[in-house]
Amino acid sequence: MTTSTKAERTGETAEDIGLFGRLVRGHRDRVGLTQRELADLSTISVRAIRDLEQGRATRPRHATVRLIADGLRLGPRARADLEAAARQGQNGWALKLGYDAGPVAPPAALDTLTGRESEAAALTAELASGTERLVNVMGLSGVGKTRLALEVAARLHGGSGFPVLWAAFGGPTVAYRPPSGPDGLTTLVAGCADALFGPSATGRPSSGPSAEPPAEAGARHADVTALAELVADRPALLVVDGALTDRPDTAGIDRLLRDCPELRILVTSEGPYGIAGERAFLLGPLEAPVGTVEYTPDALGRIPAVRLFLDQLRRTRPEYVLTADDVPMVADVCRRLDGLPSALRAAASWLVVYDLATLRQCLEDDLASLLVHLAGDDEGARFLEALRRRVARLPEDGRALLARLCEREPGEGNGGAGDADGAGRDGGFALADVAALTGRSLPDCGRMVRDLLLSGTARPSYELGRSRFQVFHLVRAFQPAAARVTTAAGHR
Repeated sequence: MTTSTKAERTGETAEDIGLFGRLVRGHRDRVGLTQRELADLSTISVRAIRDLEQGRATRPRHATVRLIADGLRLGPRARADLEAAARQGQNGWALKLGYDAGPVAPPAALDTLTGRESEAAALTAELASGTERLVNVMGLSGVGKTRLALEVAARLHGGSGFPVLWAAFGGPTVAYRPPSGPDGLTTLVAGCADALFGPSATGRPSSGPSAEPPAEAGARHADVTALAELVADRPALLVVDGALTDRPDTAGIDRLLRDCPELRILVTSEGPYGIAGERAFLLGPLEAPVGTVEYTPDALGRIPAVRLFLDQLRRTRPEYVLTADDVPMVADVCRRLDGLPSALRAAASWLVVYDLATLRQCLEDDLASLLVHLAGDDEGARFLEALRRRVARLPEDGRALLARLCEREPGEGNGGAGDADGAGRDGGFALADVAALTGRSLPDCGRMVRDLLLSGTARPSYELGRSRFQVFHLVRAFQPAAARVTTAAGHR
């Protein structure tokens, strides 16, 4: 079977076959030799030549390369090119030997996980059992997606012996030690992640003016092929942290999962992809204090958002002890910051300068400006840009609803059924309030609210057996610079 026939039958491109096999086939065709004739001249078996040309063997021995070059009567330059292609395959063999030597460990987190036990346990169980093979962890910027992915990867590696292949796109600095592994593994995994979930993996057509250049497409495809060959049919976890594209290479993902039946993929991103087999896992902020509850210091300190805030506070003020007098202020700070881990850390780190009363007052007066000040320009800009992207992805009616909800003052009623029990207080609302605001049917309102939840701009709460929702304080604070601009443009 010829190389082209095999490629057509399997749907593979020439890049899948490997550079060495393509060179051998090209030189053989040029001099007009059959595989049998080359086998006779080189003393290499017909089967070995066929396997090399068809990509079933990609790492020939040095003696094999020399005998094939002699049989083809190659000149110095062509012989050097053939030897270089063979070395490329041999480097892949060295990488596979290193990978097979022991399970590759994930990056090591430098802090403890707070308040995510149920999420970590659920994802670990789903991935370990193979119930889910493509998990997409979504949530607000700074909600802790990377930290959860680190925890799940560590549990799968430690409990089930999964090799962890980690790739991260650019973003905020995260507290973990980089992964280690055999030479070349990091580059290969990064190339595969970029091919599947990076900016270049946007489903460009294969032909036409916007098509990707064949050389670039082949290089990206080759990384996916090489990773599939490396993992083969053994368990492994591929983690892609911080994917920004909303149009991944679905064909490449399907192919990788098909060729590696025990591979699992864990992605952290900004929203669902809506592709076959995707497990969309919405990660909300940490549980925060409820405004209507009076807490003791001990009870407040057990709430995950407060626990994280106090742990960070004690890094700058080790002597601090939560007192009954401080309970209302700590509860209000954690509530205004929505239990968002990055915001809680930023605020707590500045208590070396502010006292609690001042911090609470500043958050009440101008939450957006203070958060940018506390977190630094880069962190604040990242949050705002991520919010803009999320709002832009909402349907037009969802953007309009978000703007209307953010314009409401806490406690403002709309005449809906929910107002009797305080709808709108602290930004909370029920479906009846959405119906009153929009004049739409309850099914339409349910869809719009679901869009807000999936976008990470609102969270559900279940009080007294009733479904209620709340737009995050941080979203309300940044809304003038994000959703309202988008909404205005949509109504021109």
